[in-house]
Amino acid sequence: MREQHAAVHTLLDEGLGLRPIARRLGLARNTVRRLANAATADELLVGRWTGRTSILDPYKPHLHQRWAEGCTVARRLFEEVRERGYPGGESVVKRYVQRLREAFPHDDPPRKAPSVRDVTSWITRHPDRLHDDQAQQLKQILARCPALDRTAEHVRTFADLMNDRRGQDLGQWMDGVQADDVPALHGFVNGLGQDLDAVVAGLSLRYSSGAVEGHNNKIKMIKRQMFGRANFDLLRKRVLLAARGRS
Repeated sequence: MREQHAAVHTLLDEGLGLRPIARRLGLARNTVRRLANAATADELLVGRWTGRTSILDPYKPHLHQRWAEGCTVARRLFEEVRERGYPGGESVVKRYVQRLREAFPHDDPPRKAPSVRDVTSWITRHPDRLHDDQAQQLKQILARCPALDRTAEHVRTFADLMNDRRGQDLGQWMDGVQADDVPALHGFVNGLGQDLDAVVAGLSLRYSSGAVEGHNNKIKMIKRQMFGRANFDLLRKRVLLAARGRS
């Protein structure tokens, strides 16, 4: 309103009439006439908002207080005033909140802190697959927690053992973990020690049991499809027919 009032009076001072001003500003001629007849923009604003009563007026002090406290969600504010007896609809509150947002903008809300699952995923993921923001957050977290930093270093070393198939270095890695104060990894290391030869072979040889696990999953899928409808004989026939179809 203030911008339109200033623009209209500027063009009036240049000697333009109401119709040319309306065409230039894209306004209705009656609107231009009303703006031209007003000495100040405040004359047009009085009564538009300040002079008009609203069913929301008794609850505006609460809205102002909550807005100052950082609550800017219209839905939440509507529920709060409704609990205090507000009889109107949510749209009225939304419009008023929009005016508050335009008049008193808040800074962006603080970024949500990463969860335990997020940090675990960042530690176990290859550094090249982390976004810049994720890598920066992980760096800050590890800097604040030396124990977690040491744990992350052991995890990365173990990942290198798997990727490079350096099973011969597993014993040295396990000794390093046991000597360090990282209880979260001690249980994992003890589990590896129960079948150390198999683990070393898995980290050294190029063979994989992935194909066998794939067949097991396929058989389980066929079995679930027949759950409660057939016995082992039918399952055997379906597995053999599936194998014959692949051959």
